[in-house]
Amino acid sequence: MKIVLLDGYTLNPGDLDWTPLEQLGSFQVYDRVKPEEVVEKAKEADILLTNKAKITREVLEQLPNVKYIGVTATGYNIVDTEATRERGIPVTNVSDYSSRAVAQHTFALMLHFTNDVARLGESVRAKAWAQSPDFCYSFQPLTELSGKTLGLVGFGSIAKQVAQIGHAFGMRIMAHRRHAKPELTHPYVEMASLEDVFRESDFVSLHCPLTPETQGLVNAERLSWMKSTALLINTGRGPLIVEQDLADALNAGTIAGAGLDVLSVEPPSPDNPLTEAKNCLITPHVAWLAFEARRRLLQMAADNIRAFINGTPINVVN
Repeated sequence: MKIVLLDGYTLNPGDLDWTPLEQLGSFQVYDRVKPEEVVEKAKEADILLTNKAKITREVLEQLPNVKYIGVTATGYNIVDTEATRERGIPVTNVSDYSSRAVAQHTFALMLHFTNDVARLGESVRAKAWAQSPDFCYSFQPLTELSGKTLGLVGFGSIAKQVAQIGHAFGMRIMAHRRHAKPELTHPYVEMASLEDVFRESDFVSLHCPLTPETQGLVNAERLSWMKSTALLINTGRGPLIVEQDLADALNAGTIAGAGLDVLSVEPPSPDNPLTEAKNCLITPHVAWLAFEARRRLLQMAADNIRAFINGTPINVVN
């Protein structure tokens, strides 16, 4: 079996071992591929792996050898699942490999606003403390998480990890899930309507999948529901937010700030309104990037391929 990974650099920039995949067949990895290069790089593949490189119907029509497509991520909207289904090509994904890492990053974004650690640390390095008339100082009121309300939009594996951490901090936890079921409730999580989550939360954190129903979920109207002191956190998908609406809300002081790890287009265009918006911290889609999470992802992707080779495919999404 010829295995081709189209965009391997973000998964393994050099600190992981490709052995789990190399053991399964003839393995070729490309760090990055441009859209116009996909067919050329993938034409000999029996097993095709991709993270962000798009596999469209038009691409598939030029890849007669492909028998399996593995997405080295949880989201699989980069693959035309209808076209693959018509051709009898199973598509698999990898889920729940980074839940703890993403939950950790969610709180890193929250703590940026509550504790102002980076700015304070930079000021000390710039000798501001050495010149201070007082033994301590801050640039803004620092805030305890205990007693604050954390609202979760979506309640999958990542949100549950976030809820657990928030509960440990002493936060009140609210959550909204479109298809809530009684058995999915937790003792310390209040299931609520979407409007109540936006109106009552001090932090609204997005953890729902990107679907036609959730695209643009956070818009001007819903931002207007939030407290002026509230913060929006997004470690889910960029298109969940109408970016101009959020930029307008931040610049007008409708909400206090936003911590984002994802944008609608990545890398962002220079004119993305959020890159210059007030009190908007953006990290470059790194919530999933912990070494342990990437190592887990690599092994799970190999497990998916092994199951396919053995005739019992798992984690099929199409």
